[in-house]
Amino acid sequence: MNNKEFEVCVRAIIQYQNKILVCKHKEKDYYFFPGGHINFGESAKETLLREMKEELDLLPDKCKFIGAVENFFVEDNENHHEINLVFGTEVEKINAESKENHISFVLMDRNQFSQENILPIALKKAILKWLKDKKIFWASQIYNQSIL
Repeated sequence: MNNKEFEVCVRAIIQYQNKILVCKHKEKDYYFFPGGHINFGESAKETLLREMKEELDLLPDKCKFIGAVENFFVEDNENHHEINLVFGTEVEKINAESKENHISFVLMDRNQFSQENILPIALKKAILKWLKDKKIFWASQIYNQSIL
């Protein structure tokens, strides 16, 4: 249970018709934000565009850095330590149908978004605040301090 790899990910905050797009692994009981791991030699923006194309066949019109979140957690008996670089994106239209078999997408209004189990919790809270003040944010979430 001692994964020593550090993960760097990008996450997209996609708003469409006053709703926020989140995804869900079909075998898990929580939601998370679209995006994924940055490959060695790939820029954050390249990763964001690649992930949006792979997951949704979508190319955002604009991508703007809005914040970052540090996250420590245990999943499937493995420790994880990740930094999520978060980008606000704009799209003219969206088809929330997943191009990947293991995930699905849901557009949530702010009320539903605030009530659902969306991880990491620190990122969800930061997004709720960002939706009000539009200020760049930094947040940290530690799920299991035993890995520190």
